[in-house]
Amino acid sequence: MKTLIIGANHAGIAAANTLLNNGSKEVIMIDANSNLSYLGCGTALWVGRQIDGYEGLFYTKVEDFRSRGAKIEMQSMVTKIDFDKKVAYYTQDGKEKTQDYDTLVLATGSIPIMPKVPGMDLGNIHFLKRFQDGQDVDKLVSTDNIKRVAVVGGGYIGVEIAEACKRRGKEVMLFDVSNNVLSNYYDPEFGQEMDKVLVKNGIDLHTSETVKEFEGNANKLVCKITTDKGSYPVDLVINAIGFRPNNELGKDNLKLFTNGAYLVDKQQKTSLKDVYAIGDCATIYSNALNNVTYIALATNAVRTGIVAGLNILGKNIDGNGVQGSNAISIFGYNMISTGLSVGAAAKFGVKDACYVDHEDLQKPAFIKHNNHPVKIRIVYEKGSRRIIGAQLASFEDMSSVIHMFSLAIQEQVTIDKLALTDIFFLPHFNQPYNYITMCALKA
Repeated sequence: MKTLIIGANHAGIAAANTLLNNGSKEVIMIDANSNLSYLGCGTALWVGRQIDGYEGLFYTKVEDFRSRGAKIEMQSMVTKIDFDKKVAYYTQDGKEKTQDYDTLVLATGSIPIMPKVPGMDLGNIHFLKRFQDGQDVDKLVSTDNIKRVAVVGGGYIGVEIAEACKRRGKEVMLFDVSNNVLSNYYDPEFGQEMDKVLVKNGIDLHTSETVKEFEGNANKLVCKITTDKGSYPVDLVINAIGFRPNNELGKDNLKLFTNGAYLVDKQQKTSLKDVYAIGDCATIYSNALNNVTYIALATNAVRTGIVAGLNILGKNIDGNGVQGSNAISIFGYNMISTGLSVGAAAKFGVKDACYVDHEDLQKPAFIKHNNHPVKIRIVYEKGSRRIIGAQLASFEDMSSVIHMFSLAIQEQVTIDKLALTDIFFLPHFNQPYNYITMCALKA
């Protein structure tokens, strides 16, 4: 059986590895990029010189697949798919080529959302998605000509690249239309804490502010950003307002979700037989909502790639669904979340969502060093009492806690059961009446 995978980043790689590791002999991968497996989440670490270089951000290479018998075509753009004849048309080195298949896997990922404002065609305005984008931004930040950087979008990528540019000695402005940063992941009580961290570390924060225009100089390089509240001189603009599913190849043939993502079942199957969709171009099942949704994360891409690969092999396996677990660490301040925030629950129509908060030291008060407060919120349904979300924030590394909450949401655990869960105590790590137990007991 011949499997064609269009897209060779995290989702496509996971699907290909699953097939090849289980004896599949005919695996073809086609990708428009010149490189694969780039961990874009590490771009800010590289630009901010928190790691030695970008080399470690690649975890596999083309030769690894060819050595196992896969056919892989890079710098090749698929232009059309004939779903009836099961043929993909693509261009390579200026030549038109075709590739037939028995099973098709769409792993085309997502595309940065472009602000619809005047001046987007000016020089020194960049997005952050591919390795090449990181190279471009790093090269500019390394020059003395770039002194003032404007980051548009206060999500994870925007906040991370703002920190990176500040670490490189630049003046950094961060713009977001929301009242605080990270509003898609955290409630205001948490996002506002990150606002304080950013401002304390020298980021010029502009929340509740909408970009209206970019202006250029005589060399057609951006020199000013204008919002609904003012105009500011700038030498570099980094747009980070989000991504949309890349559905160009199948949007006229496959059923789509409300945002344009390919609608798939728990086996990653689309509305057409023998066609799978994985990663950022496809929907995913949320255990917090108990419904289909869209969550673009590399972790989800890998899991959906594995599930698709196993089902192509005939294993008949449903994915477990996801919670959308995520985290961020900025200037030493750590925030982690999973499932739904209170705001997200309201947005998705969860009518009886409520929450409970708690804040305490990570360790007993007699531990005087490296002992910071931890802020926690647990979101749950009032009627069923099941946990549907959790958020934590601290200068402590408490990131591993979120795995327990992720599993709790997946398994539909109630907050009452969590309150009596066996959680160990040792002063080196936590308190006897720890913040997880105390928060749950409040409910």
